[in-house]
Amino acid sequence: MTSSAAVSGQPRQRLNSDQRNAFLAAVLGWTMDAFDYFIVVLVYADIAKDFHISLTTVAFVTTATLLMRPVGALIFGLWADRVGRRRPLIVDVCFYSVIGFLCAFAPNFTVLVILRLLYGIGMGGEWGLGAALAMEKIPANRRGFFSGLLQEGYSFGYLLAALAYLLVHSELGLSWRWLFALSIIPALISLIIRSRVKESEVWEKTQQQLKATKTSVKDILLNGKIIRRFVYLVLLMTVFNWMSHGTQDIYPTFLKATSEHGAGLSATTATWIAVVYNIGAIIGGLIFGTLSERFGRRHTIIFCAVLGLPIIPLFAYSTSAGMLCLGSFLMQFAVQGAWGVIPAHLTEMSPDAIRGFYPGVTYQLGNCLAAFNLPIQQALAASHGYPFALTVTLVPVLILVALLSFFGKEAKGVEFGTVISTVPATTKSG
Repeated sequence: MTSSAAVSGQPRQRLNSDQRNAFLAAVLGWTMDAFDYFIVVLVYADIAKDFHISLTTVAFVTTATLLMRPVGALIFGLWADRVGRRRPLIVDVCFYSVIGFLCAFAPNFTVLVILRLLYGIGMGGEWGLGAALAMEKIPANRRGFFSGLLQEGYSFGYLLAALAYLLVHSELGLSWRWLFALSIIPALISLIIRSRVKESEVWEKTQQQLKATKTSVKDILLNGKIIRRFVYLVLLMTVFNWMSHGTQDIYPTFLKATSEHGAGLSATTATWIAVVYNIGAIIGGLIFGTLSERFGRRHTIIFCAVLGLPIIPLFAYSTSAGMLCLGSFLMQFAVQGAWGVIPAHLTEMSPDAIRGFYPGVTYQLGNCLAAFNLPIQQALAASHGYPFALTVTLVPVLILVALLSFFGKEAKGVEFGTVISTVPATTKSG
């Protein structure tokens, strides 16, 4: 397979209509996922009040969603490697659109948890397939920029959720249920665009090569190097997801809380801070995703993780709205800067024959292992305060992200679909 050096001298290629549609659909799908997920983060105090249960109990709603993500990644990923990316993606979008909408009508907390479990299946299928299809169509020497743009669809979804919360809850005074009902809109837009996307040419070439070489997907899955790399990527995605959820999920509650050393800000002020720090996340993802094309995936991730450490005191212990806004902006700039590398990094580290399955499952298994982040942080906050809960969970995770990336490998610029190989060519230095 060709390394990044072979593509570094190529002129920048403009995307054709099919590439643009595939990428836009992936971004919108991921945006919609995040929009729906962070609605829960923003309103779980309201849900607790309506259903007369504790905040710690409601926090399990996010855990339920995250726990089911690997199931969705496995089901839709294996299906996509068998029949192509396009059809499973369309079915997935239809599935989670309906489930997300039904959350608006949950009559009690038990039904809401069941719906969030089902939604997690759809959410788990979206990222891996969307990223695989988009990255397989994007020119190799432009993956860094588009990786950052794709991943920050997540932050854009959070931004939209915050703005929707301000409009529906703060301005119009409507129930949290209206926010779930709104989630159907971006899903339908994504579905319309995705219906126009052609099948992945890389997948089609790979299927021809598998037949010609009489290689089975089982042979690739059971390869020792593939298994070792799979375990490594799951560990990497565990600390990555803990880093992301650890800086995002409890933070709106911390900003509004008047007890446990919370900031005691109004709901409107806290939500505007969420808008600002998601802008920082989007900027970070775009900048560092692009820079990873020059400095390598691993080195860029390490820099972002180390950058986050000195920001923690400003992020967790500030007492004024202005300083909390600055601290959270800088933290998300660093955290999501590292995340901006991930779509390119995981898809490049995946064999062609199992790219529908491999990136999504490693990502979502990591998410599953990090799923108890919010309940743990909420419990620590109840006993020691929010600043302590944020600090004690974030410092070791940022260090682990840097260490795992340092000792790992990468496959920046590898050409997809050129030859059957069980493991993509990798570099240590990037």
